[in-house]
Amino acid sequence: MSMRISSALLVTVSLAACGTADPAANNEALLESEAQTRSELAESGRVYCAVNGGEGFRPECQIERTQGSEGLVLTMRHPDGGFRRLLVTNDGRGLIAADGSEPAIVTPVSEREVEVSIGFDRYRLPATVR
Repeated sequence: MSMRISSALLVTVSLAACGTADPAANNEALLESEAQTRSELAESGRVYCAVNGGEGFRPECQIERTQGSEGLVLTMRHPDGGFRRLLVTNDGRGLIAADGSEPAIVTPVSEREVEVSIGFDRYRLPATVR
């Protein structure tokens, strides 16, 4: 796992050192590299999160996938033992809170990643934004 993260950081450093004339292209390449790293991390069972009102995202949350009667449920486990459950929908909404009284707010970050906020908790998840 650390090898994947290290490789992505080297790509990021290389992209920053390139110095092309188009800053937007550099920014897009950087976002793509970060999204790829987070996607690989999620496949290994971890996602970037900022829980309990934390400012910075860290790869500290574990993600569990289970098939429930309503569909695929993602359980986001926090380092402190807390958790949130999300339901993957097929009706165009993408993700909703599977339980609790607080709604999930889904915001596209890029074409390959979304940020999901529930209360004071935020998660970066790989996704196809349509």
